Amino acid sequence: MVSLRQMQYAVTLAETGHFGRAADRCHVTQPALSQQIRQLEEACGSALFDRLGKSVRPTPLGREFVDRARPILEQAEALDALLSGARGHPARPLRLGVIPTVAPYLLPQIFPALQREHPGMSFSVSESRTDALIEALTDGAIDLALIASEPRSGGPRLTSVPLFDDAFVLATGVDEEPRDPVPLDEIDQTRMLLLDEGHCFRNQTIAACGLDPEAAGHTFAATSLSTIVEFVANGQGITLLPEIALRKEATGDRIRIHRLQSPGAHRQLQLVWREATPFAEVFQDVAATIRRARPAPQPSNG
Repeated sequence: MVSLRQMQYAVTLAETGHFGRAADRCHVTQPALSQQIRQLEEACGSALFDRLGKSVRPTPLGREFVDRARPILEQAEALDALLSGARGHPARPLRLGVIPTVAPYLLPQIFPALQREHPGMSFSVSESRTDALIEALTDGAIDLALIASEPRSGGPRLTSVPLFDDAFVLATGVDEEPRDPVPLDEIDQTRMLLLDEGHCFRNQTIAACGLDPEAAGHTFAATSLSTIVEFVANGQGITLLPEIALRKEATGDRIRIHRLQSPGAHRQLQLVWREATPFAEVFQDVAATIRRARPAPQPSNG
C-alpha cells in the first residue's frame, strides 16, 4: 500500500524539483525522504522521477501520480483538521513562516510569548521570502505566514489580519548629521543601499524614497539588512531600516539613526492563513499574542 507520507514526499519533490528542498519542507532528512521515494518507485514498478544532476523532474507516470495524490492529501488533511478542531487546536506543530526582514528581529520577542500563552500547542518556524511563503501557504506546507505586504494568491482564498505598523528610519554613518526629523525628499538617493530582488522591503524602500526602479537595479544589492548595516557603518552609503530591526542592528555606536519627517514611511506586518481552515479562532489568538509581544519602539540617536 502507498502511504500518505510517501504521497506527501512525492508531491513536495515534484513542487520543489530538489531532494534537499523537499526534505526541508517536509521537516525530514534528505536520506529519509530519498528512501521513501525509492520504496514508492519500487512499489510502482517504475521511476516516478528523472534525476537530472542536482534537480529532479517527474516522469509521465510521476506527473499522473502527483495529480492523483494531491486531492487525497487534501482530504486527509481536512479529516485531520476536523478531528483536531474538535480539540480546539492542531494536534501537530503549528507551522509558521516568517520573512527574513522580520524573523531575526521579531521572533526573539514573540516566540516565548507564543509558548507561554498557548501551552497546548507547539510551533515549527521557517524563514523565506514573501512569494515562497504564500506558495507554501497555498500548497498547505505551512499554516501561517508573517509577512509585510499584501498577499497575492492565485490559489485558495487567504485571510490577512493586520498586526502592527513598523515605521522606517534612516540609518547613516556616525559622522553624518542630517537634521532630525529627516524629510524623505531630502535623502540622497544616489547613496541608498538596498536589499536584492525578491525582498518586499526593497520595493517598499524604493517606493518610500521615490527611487527609479530601473536605476535601483544597478545599485549595490545585499542579501540581508545586517550586510547593509555593515556598509553604512563603514561610511559607504545610507539606508532605511524597519524599526523592529534597531534592537539588533543599531547596537553600540556603529551607525546613527534618524527619524523621518511626518508622514514618514512604514510597513504593516500581517498574519496570513488559508480562509478554509477550522483553526481561524486559534490563528486570531496567535495574532493577538504577537501584537502584545511586539518590541517597544527604540529611540533614535541622530
